[in-house]
Amino acid sequence: MKKRSLISLLKNREYILLQIGIFISRSGTFMQDVAVNWQLYQLTKSPLSLGILGLAKFIPVLIFSMISGMAADVFNRKKIIFLVQIFSIFNALALAILTITGRITPLLIYILVGMEAGLYSFETPSRQSMLPNLVGKEDFPLAVNINNILFNSTNFIGPAISGFIIAISGVQTVYLINAFSFLAVLIALILMKPLTKNFEKQPSFNFRGIKEGIDFVFKTPLIYGSMFIDFVATFFASATTLMPIFAVDILKVGPKELGFLYAAPSIGAIIAGIIFPFMNKFKSKGKLLILSVCFYGLNIILFSISRNFYLSLIFIGLSGAGDMISAVIRNVIRQMNTSDDLRGRMTAVNMVFYTGGPQLGETEAGLAASFMGTPLSVAFGGMATILATIYIAVKTPELFNYRDRI
Repeated sequence: MKKRSLISLLKNREYILLQIGIFISRSGTFMQDVAVNWQLYQLTKSPLSLGILGLAKFIPVLIFSMISGMAADVFNRKKIIFLVQIFSIFNALALAILTITGRITPLLIYILVGMEAGLYSFETPSRQSMLPNLVGKEDFPLAVNINNILFNSTNFIGPAISGFIIAISGVQTVYLINAFSFLAVLIALILMKPLTKNFEKQPSFNFRGIKEGIDFVFKTPLIYGSMFIDFVATFFASATTLMPIFAVDILKVGPKELGFLYAAPSIGAIIAGIIFPFMNKFKSKGKLLILSVCFYGLNIILFSISRNFYLSLIFIGLSGAGDMISAVIRNVIRQMNTSDDLRGRMTAVNMVFYTGGPQLGETEAGLAASFMGTPLSVAFGGMATILATIYIAVKTPELFNYRDRI
């Protein structure tokens, strides 16, 4: 780890403000994700209903992704993020009010979750594209790693707290906490100074601009290869939506333990994120990417066959470690090999892949679990991830042979 880069980031006021705001907001969001899954399963007792939830999250992203990516390249990224937080507050409040009044239904959950996914599709390209404007090129790889550590910290803290709150006072309290958490980003954005984009020319908001972004991605093997890797891993090995079934029916535990199951991948990811900067001597980052995704798939298989709660925590935690290493490498590859005027659109295409993977994967997992049982469907997904990753490595040598110090 470069000490100078770490000190530089810690002195970067705008970067720190944004990360604090996002940390608080994301913790609330992950709390809500657990609450929604728990509430939906309690209402339906159906694995398929949890799978449909993934579809409800993905469809808005598919519809709005390229428009939002174009918007991130054309309009003020801070203002886009600001507006998204305001609408997200009302969305979370709606979930809370409907639950408190007893009017919540699976259909209303799907609608509100879909609306939040649409808002997320506008926030993500602006937020991710803004990072290179906040930090220097030398600091960027470390900033990506820190971002991933913080992200996974929220993915650990949010679910763990959510499980306890659900057990004590119900899902409606979780929804209210999430609504207030969005205020942290609003405050951070107000306190931040204006940011400038590093554009050679200002892109126009039109169909040609959208096509330009798509063409760039699919004409650059290094970029699209990393996106396909992301998709296959999260599509085939997505066990998140089935966690309530593993907790209740297989491991015979309650909402508190469910919170820990959701949090375990993030604990593994945080540990991997701390270790990763010391792995710079391993220059073949493409090979490390492939190995880390295969390691992820292997631990998903082991998780599926475990019937012991503590072993399950270990295996799902190790899967998070593998995912973390691959995520940092993929993100640096994409951002450092894309010009600033294309970053929003590149991120939007990537969002379809990394959002579509887990969300469609949740639907696939729900359907597969309905036909072949939950453990077998997850084991199949882990094996498919390993095989698909090896196939992509063979077909995309630019990615497999990628070398860099990040």
